[in-house]
Amino acid sequence: MNTLADIDPKTAAETLIKRLEDAWNAADGAAFGAPFAPDADFVTIRGELHSGEAIAIGHQQIFDTIYAGSTVRFTVLDARELDDRVILAHVRANLSVPAGPMAGEAQALASIVLARDGDEHQIAAFHNTRVASAQ
Repeated sequence: MNTLADIDPKTAAETLIKRLEDAWNAADGAAFGAPFAPDADFVTIRGELHSGEAIAIGHQQIFDTIYAGSTVRFTVLDARELDDRVILAHVRANLSVPAGPMAGEAQALASIVLARDGDEHQIAAFHNTRVASAQ
């Protein structure tokens, strides 16, 4: 059985990010919020700050409205330990929205802080920045 000490930072990040991707693609706000620590902070692509339960609630709202039917593909670009409990990861998001006000393709880059909590990591902070399209 692997312990956290046996798992490299990128694998730990990929495990959590896969949960977010699966939850987004299932339009499940509660599942999207589950990997976040209870006191986690989430900065949206619009610069809004959400914490705690508002992360799940806010995502369910966008899954039901502007991002209805959307799919996302997350890629962990890199991850490194800041200390034996904390990992910093950078994640690329490729979003496809089929219809509505946000229809089209978009990319974002997120900085994510993972903190060890017992035998697993939780997301302590997620700062999402939309990548400007090439002109």
